[in-house]
Amino acid sequence: MILFSVQPGQEVMATLTAALAERGVRDGAVVSLIGAVDACCISNMVADDASKDILTEYAQPFELSGTGEIKDGKVHLHVVLGREGDAALAGHLHWANVETFFVNAYVISL
Repeated sequence: MILFSVQPGQEVMATLTAALAERGVRDGAVVSLIGAVDACCISNMVADDASKDILTEYAQPFELSGTGEIKDGKVHLHVVLGREGDAALAGHLHWANVETFFVNAYVISL
């Protein structure tokens, strides 16, 4: 298992994609993603058309937990985000900025 860490000032998807390429990981499983982000964009499918996505951007801090896969060097993550008021959001992660804490990704290369 390989640990990849996203630090303050970095974007999750770009940082993971670059770090995976540096390590030669083209295919694998993100078995755990944990940390906190300060802004992000997630998507969910339209209720009556699974081929369409609704993208929503958020500019607030979230606790983050997730899993995913790497296929042909492309990172695909699904996350659950906890925010103020004990509310949770979930979806496909498009981008997320780390400014205050960190995000750690635990990856198994295939």
